[in-house]
Amino acid sequence: MPELPEVETVRRGLEPTLKGATLVKVEARRPDLRFALPDNFVGRLEGAVVESLERRAKYLVAHLSTGEALIMHLGMSGRFSIVDERGVLAFDDYAYDTGADPKHDHIVLHVGSGARVIYNDPRRFGFMDIVASDGLDGCKHFKAMGPEPLSNQFSAAHLASRLANRRTPIKAALLDQTNVAGLGNIYVCEALFRAGISPLRAAADIQEAEITLLTEAIRAVLAEAIEAGGSTLRDFAATDGSLGGFQERFDVYGREGLACPRGETAGQSHAPIQRIVQSGRSSFFCPTCQH
Repeated sequence: MPELPEVETVRRGLEPTLKGATLVKVEARRPDLRFALPDNFVGRLEGAVVESLERRAKYLVAHLSTGEALIMHLGMSGRFSIVDERGVLAFDDYAYDTGADPKHDHIVLHVGSGARVIYNDPRRFGFMDIVASDGLDGCKHFKAMGPEPLSNQFSAAHLASRLANRRTPIKAALLDQTNVAGLGNIYVCEALFRAGISPLRAAADIQEAEITLLTEAIRAVLAEAIEAGGSTLRDFAATDGSLGGFQERFDVYGREGLACPRGETAGQSHAPIQRIVQSGRSSFFCPTCQH
């Protein structure tokens, strides 16, 4: 499933086309995605101006001139493409194939420029919702959500308060969206490696200095992943059809049995990267340098 950097990459790709644009026509080619589309979905969108396009955790949020907001979640295989009047993805002097089967083009937003923003989702695990903009923070999607990890609200002090007295493994605590919004399996594994913390440690046992290192590692790995256009695993592609590149920089994720990069850099003998399963998800870590 696309994580925060991938969703932010998509947001940045969509913003030049959608921000300030009028939705002159909306096609809903089926009544549902993962869930049923909101009542009068097309009618509530057509004619609206997209005043801004934001990201909240792993969600895209388009604020509309009608006082409502369109919430979009990519699920596991959802992707957006921007298609011009020629029917191709065109950005500057380049054009890319979408790589997506048109039969799964479920939602099409026609904007005033003549471009079409197409939502394609073969598995239909994504969804869309429309809520009042002034009730966004209290809606069912966001009301229990923690702070954004790249915002000023996320700090070592905040994280320490959320980890205190919790015996759950630190990996699970970081994936808990009520503690911090938008973190997913890939980047938690990478951040824990950078901070030298085992995913098996109890959250309450993480010391103050380690929490500071962990907070910095979370910020750094997310920022680097956004700069690289996210990580391409299975279905993810940016709005121009291009693929993210951060997977080429993974230290531990997906590297089971390979050498620890920290050990290689220091010329030391470390145990190979291990993979374990925690709460149904793979955790990758170095048993030598993560304690």
